[in-house]
Amino acid sequence: MFKEFKEFALKGNLIDLAIGVVMGAAFGRVVTAFIDGMVMPVIGKMMNNVDFNNLYIGLSDAVTTAKVANPTLPLEEAKKLGPVIAYGSFITVALDFFIIALVVFLTIKGINRMKKVEEAAPAPAPAPSETEKLLSEIRDLLKK
Repeated sequence: MFKEFKEFALKGNLIDLAIGVVMGAAFGRVVTAFIDGMVMPVIGKMMNNVDFNNLYIGLSDAVTTAKVANPTLPLEEAKKLGPVIAYGSFITVALDFFIIALVVFLTIKGINRMKKVEEAAPAPAPAPSETEKLLSEIRDLLKK
């Protein structure tokens, strides 16, 4: 049983998959940092200095009252007062997902294009074997 597991674990496809998962996780962190640190502040600036991480809708009277008293009430403080819908965080995560999905789509599209080019190129015809050469010579002699 250990031998079978060892063969399974050391197959190239499994190792490739593990590398892909690690690289995907790292890429996800890079995209998240890019969105949080560069894209969302620019979008927020264009929308009159809106901080997307603090966009929410209060679902309790305590949150609504506190929000009226302090319009810049941070999301974390609002969560302490009651339930909230944090739609700003959702917008940020949705943008993360969109960018990652777009990059994966473009990568797969490029790989498929390379495969089609590879498949379209005709393989060179194999050289005839010695037996085929000999049979061709015999055929040619018999035609005469």
